[in-house]
Amino acid sequence: MVNEEPNQQERDGTPLQTSALGENPSLLAHPSVSAHPSVSIHPSVSAHPSSSVQPSSLDLPSGLAHPSSSGPEDLSVIKVSKRRWAVVLVFSCYSMCNAFQWIQYGSINNIFMNFYGVSAFAIDWLSMCYMLTYIPLLLPVAWLLEKFGLRTIALTGSALNCLGAWVKLGSLKPHLFPVTVLGQVICSVAQVFILGMPSRIASVWFGANEVSTACSVAVFGNQLGIAIGFLVPPVLVPNIKDQDKLAYHISIMFYIIAGVATLLFILVIIVFKEKPKHPPSRAQSLSYALASPDASYLSSIVRLFKNLNFVLLIITYGLNAGAFYALSTLLNRMVILHYPGEELNAGRIGLTIVIAGMLGAMISGLWLDRTKTYKETTLVVYIMTLVGMVVYTLTLNLGHLWVVFITAGAMGFFMTGYLPLGFEFAVELTYPESEGMSSGLLNVSAQVFGIIFTISQGQIIDNYGTRPGNIFLCAFLTLGAVLTAFIRADLRRQKANKETPENKPPEEDESKTSKAPTGVLEEHF
Repeated sequence: MVNEEPNQQERDGTPLQTSALGENPSLLAHPSVSAHPSVSIHPSVSAHPSSSVQPSSLDLPSGLAHPSSSGPEDLSVIKVSKRRWAVVLVFSCYSMCNAFQWIQYGSINNIFMNFYGVSAFAIDWLSMCYMLTYIPLLLPVAWLLEKFGLRTIALTGSALNCLGAWVKLGSLKPHLFPVTVLGQVICSVAQVFILGMPSRIASVWFGANEVSTACSVAVFGNQLGIAIGFLVPPVLVPNIKDQDKLAYHISIMFYIIAGVATLLFILVIIVFKEKPKHPPSRAQSLSYALASPDASYLSSIVRLFKNLNFVLLIITYGLNAGAFYALSTLLNRMVILHYPGEELNAGRIGLTIVIAGMLGAMISGLWLDRTKTYKETTLVVYIMTLVGMVVYTLTLNLGHLWVVFITAGAMGFFMTGYLPLGFEFAVELTYPESEGMSSGLLNVSAQVFGIIFTISQGQIIDNYGTRPGNIFLCAFLTLGAVLTAFIRADLRRQKANKETPENKPPEEDESKTSKAPTGVLEEHF
């Protein structure tokens, strides 16, 4: 167990500093709590305003709002918890496990086709079911996240991931393809409890100067799982004709992933906590203060879709992530068409794409925490994704695998490196709305475009070849780059975190206790 950092009073005997929420009569009550003498925050309440609150404006009534000191978190102190890195790393690990199970079939598509005696399209659906289940389940799971909080969602996601892995062990005969489909569907449901979490974990647990890096670390796990999913299955499951030996090799892979999923579920039970004792940033403290159990869920969705900048981001994120999903699912088929018998290298090319993307994601996260240039960084990365895709398309059929490794890696650096950028940009554009909802809508867009692109590109490859299929993706990435240029950088969370000279803490270290400025609400709203 990772213990919370002792509070300042315990450390040096000085009293805890009060925040803007209780020290200044100029800070007024939120409309949804004006009838109450104090604001008591429930542990499951996230950064979600009431239905009567517009993100950019708020008609505040007279009366003061004082946070209750009886709640599990103390809103009077801005301080990060030592536990935060343990939480994000455990999440990253079980997200990795789930992502591995997504791509483990597609990375050796031809081998599973022969083992189960099914078509390539049937194996493709083992990947696309992840995309399909996400679309109808997003809103119920987002509601559960608002209602029950991070810990419940984490436990559910890791438990389903573990269950799906064990179910697949019952599919080690050629006639048991429906059992492996069932296991994969269970894992795909688990994914709904995972994909929308990175930005929420970052906001709830990390300080203002760490959120982008933390979000990148959380997304990093998912990408690492895809990378391992490209690398390990071709090594563990060779392309052999003997069905019994093939079943044995598949069982080894299934047992390993089931064991890892079980261990990670246990770690989630031990390590994962709902939220830290103190809010880690001024923006998060304000989010807790504005949160209301009576908030209208549908009103939040309506407000998000009225936000034109966010709607544009939904489309552009979906185009980019959908292209990545299609490429990942169909990569084995594309490489085998041009380089027969190179299943192992097909997996290594996929590994190269994702590892390069993980590096791009980490660099992007560090860059955003330092510069806060969300719009500019997103646009540059999107344009470079398009350039990388064009170069990859033109070099795939040259007959030199080393060239494909280089061009695929360059493309992956920007294409998968874009994913955490989209999450963090969405939170900035939609603050103080729920991070789970904004991330979820981005992921729905990605799943929809992923299904469309995978089916369409697969058909184009079968009928016309790989180059027309990749040109198809290039056309939509061009559209995405153009639309990204029209997104206005309305960085609402940064405005809430902005320090005025008279309220700036003496030290920048987020691990130290600091006072939330009294003017934040007035400046933001």
